[in-house]
Amino acid sequence: MSALRGIATFAAIVAFSAGGAARVRADGDVFHHTVRPGETLASIAQRYYGDTNRELVLVLANGLVREGGSAIVVGLTLEIPTIRYHRVTENETWSGIAERYLGDPRRAEFLAQLNGSRPAMTPTVGAEIVIPYQLRYVAGANERLIDIAVRMLGGREHLQVLRRYNGLPRTAIRAGRGDILLIPVTDLVLSRDGRQLVAGARGQPEGDGRTRELQQRIDSEIPQLLGLVRRGRYVEAVALANRLLGQGSLNAVQVVTIHRELATAYVALEREDLAEQAFTAALAVDPNLQLDALRTSPRVLSALDRARARQRRR
Repeated sequence: MSALRGIATFAAIVAFSAGGAARVRADGDVFHHTVRPGETLASIAQRYYGDTNRELVLVLANGLVREGGSAIVVGLTLEIPTIRYHRVTENETWSGIAERYLGDPRRAEFLAQLNGSRPAMTPTVGAEIVIPYQLRYVAGANERLIDIAVRMLGGREHLQVLRRYNGLPRTAIRAGRGDILLIPVTDLVLSRDGRQLVAGARGQPEGDGRTRELQQRIDSEIPQLLGLVRRGRYVEAVALANRLLGQGSLNAVQVVTIHRELATAYVALEREDLAEQAFTAALAVDPNLQLDALRTSPRVLSALDRARARQRRR
């Protein structure tokens, strides 16, 4: 979805002398900024998001007046909204995650699709997924939903998303004055300066999307690993597999896939001992790992059986 865009100019009332570092504090997973002399919503948006147009997000997230040039004052505390990231653990479901973060298990469909999955599928253990920021939008008198979708989500094609997310009928056309709609913002990412400010407030740089970026990069390299094994370039495959494993923060599917290909390459290189170790690592993540008996070398199957037997003995 495209970024929220809006034009609103707000002047800060300068009541004290200028200077001093930005003040941001963490209240759980929510971050707040205290307005300093000389700051405007546009300058604050630039600092945290690298985009002055994000000031509309600050207006809506903090319940400020959208029209009329309402001012912010020095000392005012503003919420700095941002998307969140969640690392999937054992036995979690899309509906459970949606209920926890989005307040309604029926939003599982949106959450799963946002993260390249389907609500009927089990989220990949260890995967870092995006949790959208739910922006509260107070509708004006007889405001058309399609206009809200265009303004807030970037296009008419998002009308059904807006309806489904808010539990509205598929034929709903307008919102009543004062109706509150939740807008799932999926690209509200902090800039580098914003991440540093937030990390300083929280005391640790968690949840900034770097693990997700790493996992996506590894996903893009796994096809290369599969191709190397398929073409018999086993030494190169071993080097690539070990480099990928060395990145850390892999999800469960990535760990199993890489160790499986690594084991296959080791068997071809006459290193059954290392193949067993690779399969043992894969089984630690997926004890039910199975290989296609018709398409897999008997030696590779044998290495997997030995690793499974070793695991059972342990």
